[in-house]
Amino acid sequence: MNKTLKELEEILNYSFKNRDLLNRALTHKSFSNKINNEKLEFLGDRVLGLVISKKLLDKYPTEHEGIIDKKFANLVNKKTCAKIANHLKIKNYIYLGSSHKNLERSANKITSDCLEAIVGAIYLDGGLKSSEKFILNCWKSYIDKSLITPIDPKTKLQEYSLKKFKQLPKYFFFKKTGPQHKPIFKTEVEIPQSKKIAGIGTSKKNAQQNAASKLIKILEI
Repeated sequence: MNKTLKELEEILNYSFKNRDLLNRALTHKSFSNKINNEKLEFLGDRVLGLVISKKLLDKYPTEHEGIIDKKFANLVNKKTCAKIANHLKIKNYIYLGSSHKNLERSANKITSDCLEAIVGAIYLDGGLKSSEKFILNCWKSYIDKSLITPIDPKTKLQEYSLKKFKQLPKYFFFKKTGPQHKPIFKTEVEIPQSKKIAGIGTSKKNAQQNAASKLIKILEI
């Protein structure tokens, strides 16, 4: 095994029994169309989802499912994976073809995919316990910061309506006033068994949020 891969193992805090798995996890399809990390990435994405979802259920046993889902999405998305991959300096070890030597444009996707492939490789090499240990170590600070997840009024009303009535809230745009450079939008919203409630804002989106917020207060959600 070459020096750079030994260095990477030290960074990952995991020593591979089957070193071919690590090599494959680091191989982008631009380097080899036949033997690359795409399948390992597919597997790693599922292992990551399992470990993170279990951790969140253990950490927030009384939290609403909708909030858990948002925390989960924030922890496993490409943006977070890319941040962790960059912290681990994974891009220094990826095998790339000549067409991808300059990483700037697609760096985050390539490095986040590679990180998921490494998760898959660790799972195949050492099993669920090893991959769980690796994930919880690398994602620890992000999991700790997931304590508070703000939820906007429109999303909150949507979750309530779907859970109780299996229907989405209905929004009705009914007026735009004010000068062109500073318009005021007026919108109404309703869900089953509620009245139409009006909201205003400087955009349709803001007006919808305002209307949803008012209805939430009325319904005491």
